[in-house]
Amino acid sequence: MPESPELRLAVLGSPISHSKSPKLHAAAYRALGLDWGYEAIELDAARLGDFVAGLDASWRGLSLTMPHKHVVLSLLDERDPLVDLVGAANTLLLDDGARRGFNTDVEGIVRAFADHGVTALDTVEILGAGATAQSALAAAAQLGARAARVVVRNLARAESLIPLAERLGVELTRERFGDPRGSLSPDAVISTLPGGTSIVREFPAELRGSAVLFDVAYDPWPSALAASWQQASGRVVSGLEMLVHQAVAQVRIFVSGSADVALSREDEVRDAMRSVVGLGT
Repeated sequence: MPESPELRLAVLGSPISHSKSPKLHAAAYRALGLDWGYEAIELDAARLGDFVAGLDASWRGLSLTMPHKHVVLSLLDERDPLVDLVGAANTLLLDDGARRGFNTDVEGIVRAFADHGVTALDTVEILGAGATAQSALAAAAQLGARAARVVVRNLARAESLIPLAERLGVELTRERFGDPRGSLSPDAVISTLPGGTSIVREFPAELRGSAVLFDVAYDPWPSALAASWQQASGRVVSGLEMLVHQAVAQVRIFVSGSADVALSREDEVRDAMRSVVGLGT
């Protein structure tokens, strides 16, 4: 009978069957020589509190995706400053009995943009208004964005982004899908809509050719929106690239307790993670 992994980790979400996090983390711990287990667990928001309360000393932490990035906040003993700023956490570290929350989505977005030569933004358009949209707005601010337009089905859904934009010093406007397009001409469009979403907003060919599209979704790929961008010879950043970068930061947290402490042989670890999800090194 095989021995149990030295430490346990998991990604929680609903739905979760599409997640590539188990492959990514398994590749990382294998490259680091760590016998750690990492699994995907289907879990709805109502059960998160009981699940976390039941974790024993064999658990090191959790990756969190929809619908847990907001729900987890009330369960944390400590929050990274970025969690307080953004209002969402995607990483829970169990550290000597303390539950510590982190946000690595912002770093994932910034680094994925940088991989495509985008190191500065002035204006952005964000599709959707959930937890990932909050991280997208914070990432845009880190890249220097002064103005953002968020596009949603219901304007009330975007209200949580208003105080965040004020904290970030970003001028925010809201529009509904189907509304006439405002005057803002974005350098980048960031879609935080779920994978498989049909095109809910039309973009002129000129904009698709000039603005970079960052589509957080990666399954199926290309998304309908990404395909339309590619048809216009526009630049497209896949959510899979964000996923790798945010996962590297999570591995740092699980290994050292800090997202700022680089892994030993981190380039090798990142290359191994990229390889298992079909990205070039």
